[in-house]
Amino acid sequence: MVLVYLLIGILAAILGALPLGASNIAVINTTLKQNAKKAFKIAIAAGVAEVMLSYYALHCNVLVKDFFNNNLWVQIMVAFLLLIAGTYLIFKKQSEKKPKKRNITQSKYATGFFLGILNPPVLIYWVIAFGIINNNDIMLSLQSSLSVLFLFFGGVYIGKLLTLYSYSRFSLLIKSKVQNISLIINKVTGVLLIVIAFAQVVKLYVI
Repeated sequence: MVLVYLLIGILAAILGALPLGASNIAVINTTLKQNAKKAFKIAIAAGVAEVMLSYYALHCNVLVKDFFNNNLWVQIMVAFLLLIAGTYLIFKKQSEKKPKKRNITQSKYATGFFLGILNPPVLIYWVIAFGIINNNDIMLSLQSSLSVLFLFFGGVYIGKLLTLYSYSRFSLLIKSKVQNISLIINKVTGVLLIVIAFAQVVKLYVI
């Protein structure tokens, strides 16, 4: 029966990762502009960040909920930064390709980890998710057995990884069917970021 916690972890992570977020967009963007192998590095690190956020949410369930309820400026700031980034990408002019080599290479693992860990909406999601889980005759806390916690957080990692991998595969399908896809990546990414920003604001003030 403890395997149920593995399935719960996978399902909860998939539901949380399906909506477009920073990690998803980074995976899509990297797959289209570079390759799926580099995008998978982002997914690997983002999965680790997801486990850390879900662990923190389980450890400080009430404290996290109260913090975000009393400090809405954190979520507003995140939405504002997403809006600025999206606007920049939409109006950014396409520069001509030049055969220049970059001396500094950005770590995809670092990108995936920081995009995953610096994500207040995901932390809020896990606070809510644990509330729902514990209200359905499935008690989960840090006092649960090590096997239960291992299976649950293992499921969280697998669910996040599978979701981001699916986004990468879908991006490859698009890439193989569309010519010069790099010309529209920035604008599409910008629009997605702006949509996420407005969705965050709506969630704060309407729902």
